[in-house]
This record gives sequence, C-alpha cells and structure tokens, in this order.
Amino acid sequence: MKKILVLLLIASAFSCKNVQLAAPQDNSEPAKYMNIISEENLKKMLYIVASDEMEGRETGSKGQKKAGLYMIEQYKNNGIPFPKGAKDYYQAVPAAFLNARRNENLPDSENIWAYIEGSEKPNEVLVISAHYDHVGIKKGEIYNGADDDGSGTVALLEIAKAFAKAKKDGHGPKRSILFLHVTGEEHGLHGSRYYSENPLFPIANAIADINIDMIGRRDVEHANTNNYVYVIGADRLSSDLHNITVAQNERYVKLDLDFKFNDPADPNHFYERSDHYNFAKHGIPAVFLFNGVHEDYHQKGDEPEKIEYDALTKRAKLAFVIAWELANRESRPVVDKPIK
Repeated sequence: MKKILVLLLIASAFSCKNVQLAAPQDNSEPAKYMNIISEENLKKMLYIVASDEMEGRETGSKGQKKAGLYMIEQYKNNGIPFPKGAKDYYQAVPAAFLNARRNENLPDSENIWAYIEGSEKPNEVLVISAHYDHVGIKKGEIYNGADDDGSGTVALLEIAKAFAKAKKDGHGPKRSILFLHVTGEEHGLHGSRYYSENPLFPIANAIADINIDMIGRRDVEHANTNNYVYVIGADRLSSDLHNITVAQNERYVKLDLDFKFNDPADPNHFYERSDHYNFAKHGIPAVFLFNGVHEDYHQKGDEPEKIEYDALTKRAKLAFVIAWELANRESRPVVDKPIK
C-alpha cells in the first residue's frame, strides 16, 4: 500500500511539473487587426447606407429605420451581439424627448448599439460613437449624407468587425466596448443626450468616448492632401487621452493631426457640435475625429462617389488603434482637467 502511495505521489509531482500555466493575454499589438479595416468594405457599405433607398436617413423616418436594419445585419453577420442588459439592438428614443426642446414633430426613433464584453474589466466601458441620421428629403431631393455621417457609421461597423476578429483569436479587449450609433444629431445631438441621460451602463463606468463624425472627405484648408484629420477635445478633460491619440497615430497610422478646431476660442465651436459633447458634459474624456466641412456639407452633393476611401480607411484605423489602447491599457484615462 505504501509503495502504491509513493508511486502516486511521484506521478502527481511529475504531472504538475509539466502543467504549464496559460500565458497572460498580450493585447499590445493591434496592427494585424487594424488592417482588417478595409477600403473595399467601407466603400461597399457606404454605397448602401448613403443610397437613395435610405431616403436621407431623417430622424425617425422609414429610410433611417431601413439603414438601421442594414447596420444590425452587419453586426449579426460578424457575430457581434447587442449589449448585456438590452433586449435587442435598439435603444428607443421617444418622440416626446426628441421634441422637448423645440418641437419639430419628429417621430419616435432609436439609437442602435452593439457590444463586445471585456475579458478582464468588463464593467469599464469604452464608447465609440457616430450618428447615423441625416437631413432626409428637401423639396423632393434626397440628401444622402455620405460624409455626414455615413462615413462614421460604416467606420464603426468596420472597427467592430476588427475587434470581433481579435476576440475570436483570443485577443479580445480587456474592457468592454459599446458601439453606439446615435439618432437625432442633426436636430440637436438628441440621441447621444438621451443615452447620456439614460445609459445602459452607469455613466461613471464609461472610460472615454471616441466620436467619429465626417471622416471621408477633405476641406479647403487641406486642398493638397487628405492625409490629415482634425482632432478635437482629446485634451479638454484628460492629458492621457491626448497623449494616447498622438502616440497611437505616430506609431501606426501617421496622419497629420490638426488641432486647429480644438482651440476653445475657435468660432466654429465644433467641440460642442457633435455627439461626444454629451459624454464630456458628464466628465467622460472624449475625442472627436473630423475632416472639416466642405462644399457639400448639408448639400445634395454629399454622395458616396465623392468620398476619398483611402482617407476614410486611414482615419477609421486611427480610431481603432486609439480604441485598442484605451480598451487594453492598465488604467483608464485620468480626468485631470476641469469640466467646462
């Protein structure tokens, strides 16, 4: 009996010696997944999202709802679920809320959300946002809003696909990511305001917002190149977020970062004019990526054939690598500036 016990102990020790502990997940290198973001896919999706079939995606319209169904189909095809705690991909935004500040007779509408749960800090949530509404039909003419904000809409879909592939390969984000397509931006940032006031996850758990609104064209200030993007707001609340944005761009994408519109004295006040602002008002660090206005801004000529898909792709990749760092770094970005 003693002999058997000794043999069992030796076998057990030998077995334990040969058991290797699972290596810690290394999420430091996003380049492989960044390159999943494809010019071809962005173009294919944008020609659908900004087609006449979507009737200009006016808030609450049949065309906007049709665009929303297409977006949800992409999330389902890529195996990306709606968030935990939600019953589907929609956050209903009631007409009463949309019309409370100035009654424009808007019907009920919806934010659309998708979600990848974090592997280590699932309760901390990075939000990546873009509005999917536009201005609809005016005098019988469809305003398709390919740049505003079809470009941001398809960028979110492609960024989500890249994160989903990383997760499938065992490199999913350590923090959770909420992909948030908001409605009612053109009427006063209503959808993002609704989410910030009725969040699915506690707003204090949101570590940052990356907002993408118009990243497919160039403005007159950059007539000779599209290798740039305006960066707005990153340093307004958090030095960390600014430093991450600059470092990730320098390491992976190498766009020219233009901070012109980040000046608080800028008369355009772009910082207050897109959906990130409704997160910043709650003390959530936010960065807004933007190509500036052009001759087709809010005009019928904002069509998919005028998009510069190489620029759209590079800017989407920048958003992705910023998100990768925020989702995987040791600590959330520190808020070290006062809320204004």
